[in-house]
Formats: sequence, structure tokens, C-alpha cells
Amino acid sequence: MEDGMKYPDWNEIRDGMWAAKLDFPMIDDETPTFMGCRHVTRKDELEGADVVVIGSPYVSSSSDEWAGVGKEHWLAAPKRVRQQSIRYQSGYIQDFRFNVFDYLHVVDYGDADIPPEANIGTLNPDLILTAQAAVERKVNDALEVGALPVVIGQNSPCGSYAIAKCVAEHADGDVGIVSLDAHWDIFPQCPQTNDPRIAGGFCWLYKTMEFHDNVHARNLVEIGPRGMLEASDMVEEILARGALFFSGWDVRRQGVEAVCKGLDHAYNGTRAVYAHFDMDVLGGAGPAPGDILGELAEPIGLSDYECIRIAHELGLRGVRGFSFICIPPGSPVAYRVIVYIIMYLLAGKAIRTRSHGRTGESR
Repeated sequence: MEDGMKYPDWNEIRDGMWAAKLDFPMIDDETPTFMGCRHVTRKDELEGADVVVIGSPYVSSSSDEWAGVGKEHWLAAPKRVRQQSIRYQSGYIQDFRFNVFDYLHVVDYGDADIPPEANIGTLNPDLILTAQAAVERKVNDALEVGALPVVIGQNSPCGSYAIAKCVAEHADGDVGIVSLDAHWDIFPQCPQTNDPRIAGGFCWLYKTMEFHDNVHARNLVEIGPRGMLEASDMVEEILARGALFFSGWDVRRQGVEAVCKGLDHAYNGTRAVYAHFDMDVLGGAGPAPGDILGELAEPIGLSDYECIRIAHELGLRGVRGFSFICIPPGSPVAYRVIVYIIMYLLAGKAIRTRSHGRTGESR
């Protein structure tokens, strides 16, 4: 596994042909802002922002590894995604023939103030809730100025439920969820802590529906789980409650455009939509070997194009919150996939903004 973890250091990236001649803001000595966007550190600086990028470096493991991969590689994802974003010279996307930043004001709000002790030692429920609250503060700041929070995280609840919770609490009606994942995350309780307050990696989706009266399975679109990973009673319960399911097998057989059409399910009768991209959905179908995901790798994964295409469709339709977890660790091109997902999402949002204007633009 360690052979797949040879990620270049910042000096190699900074001095490379792609970034050497560019100037961009720095969050710290090794972390540029996402796509060189303006770095903000206070809520009052968010005024006028359309999109707020937030890092959530949190890993739910009491050992030095998670899913068989060194914890430090998972924790580095927000930094490494930003590092890889700097190789792109602008927000001009050739596929759409316009510069995203001509239409959207994007800022980087840095990382949530997650206490270091939350990422070491035992999985203490109170520390987990403290880490979750740190993400919530930044997400709420973005939502309160009418911006779209985009959270680059690695584990639940800090990269999933923390965002879903904020969206649900800000919505003036029901909330739809679009979830891309290799797993459903619908255990009734977190098996890592056995604490009913924790919306952890095995249960964040179930807990979101349990904790929030305006989030229902009837407006859930689940995309990507496959194979023999789940207990039948849990899956069948959520389906009986009205969820729409496209397994990895279904995506291959029906095609991504059919999946995009199925997103209607999350929007029908709702006032806001939250999108959750758990990138173990790639399995081995993405641009890097599935083995870099350790125990999370599964066959029949979605492709990088399918994830990017779905994100673009969500941008066209409008989302209130967007976040990532389980970003494949150590592969520069895998981090670039996250950059593409964000930028093609924002391209969809820019097209929507051009068509509808900014008033009421975010769903």
C-alpha cells in the first residue's frame, strides 16, 4: 500500500511547469487556496460570495490507519486538492467555452478548526461532536450569506452530516439528498462509538433522516452502492420509504444520462438539495487503481466522468450544500478529479446564474 502513497511534496508541485509562474494566495506554507481564489478568514469577508470552499480534515480512526491506509494520507486531502488545483491557469473550461469566475465569486474559507485530538487516540463522542461543530460553524457562515458551501472532507460526520444538518436547519421546507457512495451508510447507530448522537460513517444518512423532520427517504437519490456490501433489511427499508436507487450495475446498464434524469426525485416537492459525494464510489473505475482506497475498493465503481457529469447536472439544477469524503489518498490525478467535480458543478451553477440571475439561484 505504501508504494501507492508517494505523493510529491509541495516544492515539487510549486516549482513544476504548471505552477511556477503563477501567483496565488496561500493558506499556510504548503497550502494554496482552491484555484487561487481569494482567501478569507472572517464571516464578514464572505459577503458577496457565491461559493465558499471549506476544508474538513477529519478521519474517524483510533489507530494510525483507516481502511488500511495511513491516516496522514486521508487527512491531507483538503491540502492536496488545493495543491492540485493550482496547476490550472484559470476557471476557463474548454467544454463550456467560458470562465466560471466571470460569473461566480468563489472564496476559500480555509479549514474548519477541528481540534487535533479529534484525529488521534480513541473515538471520543464528545470530541467528534466538537469537530462536527467546527465544520458547522463555517458552513452556517456560508449559508447565512446565501453562498454555496463546498466542503472537502474525508470522514463522517464532519464531511457529510455536518453539512446536511446545516442545510436542513436553513431550509424552509423539505430537503432532498443526492448521495454518491459505495455504501448506503444507513446503520441505525454508529458501531464505532455506540453513541446515538453520532452520525458516523456507517450511519450518517440514517441519522440525518432520524434527526431532521424535513429530510425524508422519499427525496433521496442513492447512486453507486453495489454488490454484497449491505444487509438486505436496511436497504429494503429505505427503498420502501421511497428512496430512488441506482446501483453501480444500474449506472452501467442505464447510462449516466438516465441517472441525471432520475435526480428529479430529490427535487420534487423540496426546497433545498444537499449533495454528498463519497469518492469510494469510484472503486477501481476512476483514474487511479482501486487499491489506493484500501478496504474501501469495490468492483463496478462509477467512472470519473460519471461523477463529474452528475455534479454538473446538480449545478444546473441548484444545490444548497455540497461535500466530499473518502477522497482516494495519494494519487495526484485522483485529487484532480475532485477539482474537476467542483469546477464542473460550478459551471452548471454559472449557467443557472446566467439564466435565472442570482436571486433565488441556489436551491
